Amino acid sequence: MPSFATHRLRVHDASRPAHRRLSALRTCLTEFCPYGFYATYHHLCRSAGIPRDLEQDPESLVRAVEELHEARRLWLDELAAWQVGRRAQKRAGVRRPDPPQPSARLLWPEPEFHPGGRLVDVMPGVMRGRLSLEGHQGRDGVCPVCGSDRGSVEWDRDGYGTHTLCAGCGLGLGRRPHRLPYGPERGEVRAAFREHLRLIWKRSPGA
Repeated sequence: MPSFATHRLRVHDASRPAHRRLSALRTCLTEFCPYGFYATYHHLCRSAGIPRDLEQDPESLVRAVEELHEARRLWLDELAAWQVGRRAQKRAGVRRPDPPQPSARLLWPEPEFHPGGRLVDVMPGVMRGRLSLEGHQGRDGVCPVCGSDRGSVEWDRDGYGTHTLCAGCGLGLGRRPHRLPYGPERGEVRAAFREHLRLIWKRSPGA
């Protein structure tokens, strides 16, 4: 399968049809999507101003992939530094990585509720957020990603559980079993969520 770098170049290739350049951007997202696929895609559509009619602004795809590339490069640099330290730990006989491998991704269950800043500015919080959520850093009520202490909210519109989200940035902090029993009602909730994802995918009004 071609690499992120290959698909990034395809997004830049103005000789390709706009819809194929969009497809290349989406493939880049399968390799790097710090908010999860749909939430990262939704962010880039808003951040880069990708229109529903791509021919109105095909260069918005370049803006989007460059924002994604910038954030990915930051993560790769962090990962490379961690790998150097991990090799030294292995030579010293340390079997369990400390700290754990930097994560390039956390979970934002509500794909429209995510940090608003540029990805490169949010990535340090994403990478340290995994450590905090796994208990490797003290919890003081402040979200490890956005630095907010605005508390949490519950969200249960995907039909798979009740998610606890950071009220500041939407970071998923945990999930409980869905309050609805298995049956038609839960199926309707899931179907509505799938339709919502489809609207985001198509960049439709209201998504």
